[in-house]
Amino acid sequence: MNSRSKGWLGVAAVLMLATACAGCDSGGSGRRGASAAAPTSTTSVTSVPSGARQGAGAAGRCPLGPLPAPPSDRPDYHLRIDLQPARHMVAGDLRVRFSPDVATDRLVFRLWPNNPRFRAAGAKLDTGPVSSGGRRLASSRPNPTTLDVRPGGTLEAGQSIEVSLPWRLTLPSSPSDRIDAEDGTLRLGSFFPLLAWQPGVGWATDPPASGLGETSTSPTADFAVTLTAPAGLDVLATGSGDGRGHWKATAVRDFALSAGRFRTASALARAPNPVRVTVGVAAGLHDQPASYVRVAVRALEDYAKRFAPYPWPTLTMGITPDLPGGIEYPTHIMQGPGTVNEITPHEVGHMWFYSLVGNDQARDPWLDEGLATYSEARFDRATGRYQSFDVPERVRGRLGEPMSFWDDRATVYFPGVYAQGAKALLALGGPSVADCVLRVYVARQAYRIARQADLVAAATTIVPRAPAILARFGVRSS
Repeated sequence: MNSRSKGWLGVAAVLMLATACAGCDSGGSGRRGASAAAPTSTTSVTSVPSGARQGAGAAGRCPLGPLPAPPSDRPDYHLRIDLQPARHMVAGDLRVRFSPDVATDRLVFRLWPNNPRFRAAGAKLDTGPVSSGGRRLASSRPNPTTLDVRPGGTLEAGQSIEVSLPWRLTLPSSPSDRIDAEDGTLRLGSFFPLLAWQPGVGWATDPPASGLGETSTSPTADFAVTLTAPAGLDVLATGSGDGRGHWKATAVRDFALSAGRFRTASALARAPNPVRVTVGVAAGLHDQPASYVRVAVRALEDYAKRFAPYPWPTLTMGITPDLPGGIEYPTHIMQGPGTVNEITPHEVGHMWFYSLVGNDQARDPWLDEGLATYSEARFDRATGRYQSFDVPERVRGRLGEPMSFWDDRATVYFPGVYAQGAKALLALGGPSVADCVLRVYVARQAYRIARQADLVAAATTIVPRAPAILARFGVRSS
């Protein structure tokens, strides 16, 4: 979930030229059944027939069919958020109902504003006492970005607990990316305590990346948000708002918002169900919101036909100053000025690869960035650039490395993860085969947190030699 910056694009352009590119709802607190209010679509992805094999026509044997339903036992958040830019802070409280699918004796909330980059800019997230049913729970901070809560015994699989805690965010005093208060605007992403559960695995406690901004690993959840903001401040956010400060988002991994005095434009995309796309451009910027809407609508409709239908009713985008690229959150994208064509298709691609199919961004950063880069290249008809891309030798074959590896290799992060990820997919047999692989992958992993082995398994249904092909790039099959 790293900011796709214009700086990365500059690096990419130089490298590509050097390689002589070939182609240039207010959720309740109870448990839900499978038919509960959740994203639905009339068509989506199914498994590929067993006879489908590598070849130019493989994608034609990948029909779209219904997406699986989101998990019925997903977390249910109720958030109160009070924007106080004059005091340089955001106050709030959180109540969440959580049901593990494997036994655990703790709850882990990640406090991402306390990572080294945001703390260096002056951000800080404080939390108050944690309680459940009127009983105070023991909690500790093993490190600045982790709040460890003990419920007082073991939570068995399927057992629910509801916990509450107040929190307060001090906004950074110098420009930052996803947490920022500059020039009368606010960007708030990864800004409140967020459960870091990986279904079937347990808690994600990876240390934060020091320089590149990878953040949350979080399960699909529901959010009901009550938002208070100063008069005259417009808000664009994850999910759907009622115009009176209430927001609802169903089956998403996180909640984020952009606030400012926006000039807005909107339109409907058919993806295949109607999706309201709304873009706001902050006062003082010269970008035209309608231009972003046009690109976002085209990308949504393209990816919906190519990978799986977009399952949510809205997509919003805030164009705000002091952001060199873009940052994706479920159904909400943050972008900087002058990024309409370079950045928008990539960030919309993340609505499938991170938002719909999740990944542990500390462990497997290429599963969101590499796949979003492929999506962008498909939209821009530029897949030939990545097929002929010459990955720098020092990171060639290291695609599957975690963020701890890339922290010290920031200058080759784009070619090593973004570009090499797209190249690896295309090595399976070209764009039509890569499309087919991603259809199967989305059908199998929608609303889950995928691993590299899950992508390899999906690819193998289309290309029997996929494990060996992807292993050459450093992709792990186990």
